[in-house]
Amino acid sequence: MSLDIVILAAGQGTRMRSALPKVLHPVAGNSMLGHVIHSARQLQPQGIHVVIGHGADAVRERLAADDLNFVLQDKQLGTGHAVAQAVPGLSADNVLILYGDVPLIEVATLQRLLQKVSADQLGLLTVNLTDPTGYGRIVRDGDGQVQAIVEHKDASDAQKAIKEGNTGILAVPGKRLAEWLARLSNDNAQGEYYLTDVIAMAVSDGLVVATETAQDPMEVQGANDRRQLAELERHYQLREGRRLMALGVTLRDPARFDVRGDVTVGRDVLIDVNVVLEGRVVIEDDVVIGPNCYIKDSTLGRGVVVKANSHLDGAVLHEGSDAGPFARLRPGTVLEARAHVGNFVELKNARIGEGAKAGHLSYLGDADIGAGSNIGAGTITCNYDGANKWKTTIGEDVFIGSNNSLVAPVDILAGATTAAGSTITQEVPEGQLAVARTRQRNVEGWKRPVKIKKP
Repeated sequence: MSLDIVILAAGQGTRMRSALPKVLHPVAGNSMLGHVIHSARQLQPQGIHVVIGHGADAVRERLAADDLNFVLQDKQLGTGHAVAQAVPGLSADNVLILYGDVPLIEVATLQRLLQKVSADQLGLLTVNLTDPTGYGRIVRDGDGQVQAIVEHKDASDAQKAIKEGNTGILAVPGKRLAEWLARLSNDNAQGEYYLTDVIAMAVSDGLVVATETAQDPMEVQGANDRRQLAELERHYQLREGRRLMALGVTLRDPARFDVRGDVTVGRDVLIDVNVVLEGRVVIEDDVVIGPNCYIKDSTLGRGVVVKANSHLDGAVLHEGSDAGPFARLRPGTVLEARAHVGNFVELKNARIGEGAKAGHLSYLGDADIGAGSNIGAGTITCNYDGANKWKTTIGEDVFIGSNNSLVAPVDILAGATTAAGSTITQEVPEGQLAVARTRQRNVEGWKRPVKIKKP
């Protein structure tokens, strides 16, 4: 059966107190609407129709894609009116209606809901709540069949006592939707066209309303203010933590761990507290990540150790290599097997060869460092001349003395050594020692300045 998906994302979100449209507020590094679109795509619909209103231009700009059809709702006259704006573009057998501020909806839940839909049956997603205040109530007859949904503001005291709430998510036969929407009335407390009134119409027309219940109430929770946004964030992170732990990861404290992207993990991985993983991160077996680390778009090979307070972005660390504490690996960094990068070392577009070491206090940019080489403390590659970047090439088994300035472009060939305090501007031949510093001069009789006494 073909499927169209309509995502309602036109709301202003005044309680957010923000210039940013509500659906663009982030959860786990992605906008709420972005999460919903991601789930929608996994259902492989023939069309995804996003109804936008407040901040429409910003939403389009942020999320524009070839598979999205944006539909403008000029006036916000209710959920039924919003869906009606998308109707001209719908042609599938079934229509699934989602909400742009409900980011944690599970694909498996939606798949179960879609199985309820047929020509004479629609699917309604409900949730059982201890306190359903604010939710529309599911009204059933004596046989347990759904008869209608009554919005909280329109509900009687008896109806408010019902614990089964409406999530707003429903799947309907496409051929019936336009007809039902055309019959909606705004004769209610809000003066709006409620999509929920479609349920009573379907029952009146002889259709069965089949319900599916969300197993986790948080997956159907929307965010209307910053507090609810924070609740969604933490629930997402705990859910992601549980997923990773099931795959063989030890999290020292799941409550102090954040994923903001797509993380792939191996077994026997240890992640300490306050670690943030962002973008596309691949972590292989036996990796250890220390506390307070930020890792983005990086690959950590088997047995890699990232020590405390390190920042990795666009880096590849091969088997047995290690970095930190306080290391910064910028885009283009590659640590070959068993390479070592120590504290306060910054790398950018640099390859550190197998077993090579840069122990501390160095900047290595646009550099290629051969296997077994050692970079002394205080070394920098002077890779930028104010207009262009240049490369430094260091061969195998090179020893770079402390406090060296390597002025690119420059080559230091295999087995060479540079003396401490040198400024290297020319090629250093294989196996030779380069000394590039002025001769020390001691001044006899020099008088150290003394502090002038104030009157």
